[in-house]
Amino acid sequence: MKHRDMRRRIAHEAARLIALDGSLDYGAAKRKAARTLGAPDSKALPDNQEIETALRSYQALYQAEEHSGHLALLRQVALEYMIKLAEFDPHLTGSVLQGTAGRHSDINLQLFADKPKELEFFLLGLDQAVMHGESRVGTTTFPRYRISDPRATIDLVLYPLSELRQLRRTLPNGQPSRIRPPQLAQLLAGSANGLPLAAP
Repeated sequence: MKHRDMRRRIAHEAARLIALDGSLDYGAAKRKAARTLGAPDSKALPDNQEIETALRSYQALYQAEEHSGHLALLRQVALEYMIKLAEFDPHLTGSVLQGTAGRHSDINLQLFADKPKELEFFLLGLDQAVMHGESRVGTTTFPRYRISDPRATIDLVLYPLSELRQLRRTLPNGQPSRIRPPQLAQLLAGSANGLPLAAP
């Protein structure tokens, strides 16, 4: 019982930390929460699904109005960029899709193309500053770009077309892990916190 109670307390503290400090990912948040609660070596660390459930509860209880409006804005910005980047088959993923994005969250887009230079030329034409980097998946690295839009940072990872079928399409809870612009437009037209019922 104590183990389960500590696991629940860590999940809720991690959710609070994520809601207030968008720079923390789930792993860092639960480790920090465990230290805060005096259980740094705890075997009772919650999984990401437990933290996400706690985060939704926290946002609904303490940030409902602010969160709903900000999430709608982030999704609208995401759709704008997905339309601009249409030739690179953009998919929205991460917290903006899942409905848990906070005030400091990035907009995460996965792009698919076999010629990175074409994307770089496109990004050169934008007015915003763009940072270049890498995203590592296992032992493989992919080009990563971060666009400094004043409304939110747009985080782009470019995958070769062959990866389109390899990357997971659904999360353990059955919700889609990524969606294309038509599904995002449907999401915007419906509930601000809603999720698509199935992967596209």
